[in-house]
Amino acid sequence: MPKAQLVELYARGLGVIEEARIGFGPGFNVVTGETGAGKTLLLGALELCLGGDAAASRYALTTQTRAVAVFDRGDGTDVVFARDSSSAGRLRASLDGAPSSAEVLRRAAAEVIVIHGQHDSLTLRSRAEVLRIIDAAGGIDATALDEVRREIALRESERVSLGGNAAMREREREFLTFQCEELERVAIRDADEIDEVLSELTRLSTLRDAQAALGEAVDALDGDSDDAVLAQLARAIQSLPRSAGVDDLREDLAGVLEAARANVHELRARAQPDFVDPRRIEQLEERAAALRQISRKYGGSLESALSELATMSQRLLDLDGAQARSEGLDEALEALRGTEAALATRLRSERDEAARGLTARVCTQLPRVALANARLRFEVAGEDGSEAQILFTPNPGWPEGPLQALASGGELSRVLLALSLETVHDDVVAVFDEVDAGVGGQVAQQIGDCLRELGANQQVIAVTHLASVASKASHHFVIEKSTHDGATRTRVREVRGEERVNEVARMLAGDAVSSEASALARRLLESTH
Repeated sequence: MPKAQLVELYARGLGVIEEARIGFGPGFNVVTGETGAGKTLLLGALELCLGGDAAASRYALTTQTRAVAVFDRGDGTDVVFARDSSSAGRLRASLDGAPSSAEVLRRAAAEVIVIHGQHDSLTLRSRAEVLRIIDAAGGIDATALDEVRREIALRESERVSLGGNAAMREREREFLTFQCEELERVAIRDADEIDEVLSELTRLSTLRDAQAALGEAVDALDGDSDDAVLAQLARAIQSLPRSAGVDDLREDLAGVLEAARANVHELRARAQPDFVDPRRIEQLEERAAALRQISRKYGGSLESALSELATMSQRLLDLDGAQARSEGLDEALEALRGTEAALATRLRSERDEAARGLTARVCTQLPRVALANARLRFEVAGEDGSEAQILFTPNPGWPEGPLQALASGGELSRVLLALSLETVHDDVVAVFDEVDAGVGGQVAQQIGDCLRELGANQQVIAVTHLASVASKASHHFVIEKSTHDGATRTRVREVRGEERVNEVARMLAGDAVSSEASALARRLLESTH
């Protein structure tokens, strides 16, 4: 695969870093400088533009903060990560100049860089990544098992669509049959039946409640009293003189009287107690209650209940034809599960062997990274060995436990370096933050050799305080802090030749650089280069 390279890192408005730009080179790069000069902030700028958390307490953000990292993917194309603070103090993300999000930056960064910090390593926190390391070390290909499992998932999904196994289908059949019979017993006429039933029920109930008033109205209209309306109307019609030119009107009024008496007759009939059948009202109430209940249970309306009935009836027909298809599916699943078990057993065996071999190889590197007394072991578990972790103990006789839980920050960084030496991931940039913390002398030189060796295969960037490590680098960058007019500023520059000798001498002897320190610095650099 092509080798990614961090071409340039730019930071502005980040704590004491007013503005800094570094053009990293291939191979092993080191960053040095006095304590407090801003080395941590520089790495913070890198993490920030790669989607890191924007904790102001760590990065000392300002409204002018900007962090940009430019990578060469190794195939001649660049990818640019950037974070900028707005006037409101919020951070905006962009990828290749287009607005983006921190999450997108993090995913894209995983393809070009891995940062090994003292207190954090996403690489070894993920069991999936530990498994990837083991599989890569053993040349293990789990594709066949993955494909079989995908096929099993598809067949099981198909079986679920058929109602599952025979017992599941029978349970579904019984339930569907119960629901269909319940709906069929109600015998819904159509989607509007409940409205029609309620309309008739309302009409009959209202008439029943109004019968007393109807009787009074009938008496007032055509009762036995001489004051009844129709009796008075009849007398008035009779009193009209004949042959007075109003005979036609007299006949019309007589017709009105006859029609009124017919209507009053109908009113009298409806006012009778036996006109409204109590049994009919009771039947309508029972029917309305049954329709309401079935409506609530099956979707909230008669229309949805009828639709549910049609769907369930079709499902019952489908279940009738599912048995034959399911038998063939069960046979296929049984064969696939047998294949899965065989592949998983073989994969577990291969991963066990790869874990043992990788353990042995990484352990041979532990003395080189100042962990001579530590023990480390790759462990796999599970049917296919996919449950992977790294167990660690810093001292003989101590119980082992997960690496992240038992290793200190410096130990974790050095374990990562040892692991990198045996599992070269040469398509990404490797960053080590003070991997040499707490060591010195010959061990520091060994760590420097390890970083230089790693840099022969991929770009390596390390922050260090040790001259014996810095002297091994192909490119040396110094972060310098100065105070002018009461303001503290930091600048970053690459040092070569005598300037590099002076910086290595400073790392050896402090600010009071002696001729002896300079001579030793020169020897360290000459022995490396």
